[in-house]
Amino acid sequence: MEPQRPRQRAGLGLARKGGCSQRPRIRNPVEWLDRQTFSFHFRNLSFANGRNCSYLCYQVERLKHCSPDPSDWGVFQNRVYPETPCHAELCFLSWFCAKKLSPYEQYHITWFLSWSPCLSCAEQVAAFLKENRNVRLSIFAARLYYFWKPECQHGLRLLHHQRAWVRLMSLGEFKYCWKNFVYNQGMPFKPWKKLRKNYQFLAAKLQEILGNTMNLLKKKVFQQQFGNQHRVPLARYRRKTYLCYQLKQLDGFTLDKGCFRNKKQRHAEIRFIDKITSLNLDPNQSYKIICYVTWSPCPTCARELVDFINGQDHLSLQIFASRLYFHWVKLFQRGLQQLQAAQVSVAVMTRSEFEDCWEEFVDNQGMPFESWDKLEQYSESISRRLRKILLPLNWNNLEDSFRDLRLGSPSPSSLRSDSR
Repeated sequence: MEPQRPRQRAGLGLARKGGCSQRPRIRNPVEWLDRQTFSFHFRNLSFANGRNCSYLCYQVERLKHCSPDPSDWGVFQNRVYPETPCHAELCFLSWFCAKKLSPYEQYHITWFLSWSPCLSCAEQVAAFLKENRNVRLSIFAARLYYFWKPECQHGLRLLHHQRAWVRLMSLGEFKYCWKNFVYNQGMPFKPWKKLRKNYQFLAAKLQEILGNTMNLLKKKVFQQQFGNQHRVPLARYRRKTYLCYQLKQLDGFTLDKGCFRNKKQRHAEIRFIDKITSLNLDPNQSYKIICYVTWSPCPTCARELVDFINGQDHLSLQIFASRLYFHWVKLFQRGLQQLQAAQVSVAVMTRSEFEDCWEEFVDNQGMPFESWDKLEQYSESISRRLRKILLPLNWNNLEDSFRDLRLGSPSPSSLRSDSR
């Protein structure tokens, strides 16, 4: 069931903590929106004129329930005072930091905006999210603010980079707002003409801006395919190979990301190699690639990854596997050892990696990652297996190092990576 909004008035805001010290005190007299205001200001026109006001409908949920109030609802409107102009987003942050923010609570905040944030607001919201890691933000915008201007596009990317879930309002979100934030007097929401068409146009523009053309994984697919249980809980589906990757600069900025699965005779790893190769990365720049895979690479894919990474000193590749593929077969063990010998980091996904994969590649709708039963226990068990597989290679390298110290230049046989 959808939560019902309590009839309460949004409070006053004086910023004091949590990265909010520069925001002015703002009064917000708006409690509910009337029907005409909502229908006019939230209409999702591709190009809207005469709509200079910005409205923000918010819901704050407390995930740890350290407060007697599980959630807050309300509406903010931008204010233009000569001495203290303030957009709706900053009005909310001032109020939230002064009245609600606690380091002992986990928050999920949802915004429904008539306009997407401008660059200045986006920068301050992104800074707030960076400083307050216990706050998760989902943003649904009715329209995109100057989406053709590079500075506004940059603001949306900043929010996305700080893990804000940025989306356009669809019919479902308009109905939800009408029910919970509009004094509708019992009248049902009536969609306007071209609502769906305008949504599709704006959603495509947002996708272009964020540079995320991949289809996010469904929650059920992620849970089934990335689950690290030894056996499939339900024998009604096969666990297939999915590979999710992030290409990053050394400062952490994400240049590209995507998700592949096995397709016909081309494994996900091969499709990933083709994608990175097609980017024509600058060899004078350094990059880090993080891969999350449901199954560790087969011997053929392991050799392809080794060939791909060899000679590319500007690339650092990390592979995190949820499960090990035929880990008891020596040929598959050999593939993992070859990867490590090529300076490819091979590890098992822990809760931290599952959370990051959930955040970056799953259509999670702003909800936090929920662990399944015995996740940590399974992860540790798989990690022990991987360590045993890689240990002979590590021991052989150690012997080679001592041999080099005693004998000088290594012999040709000592250069072989075969540990058996």
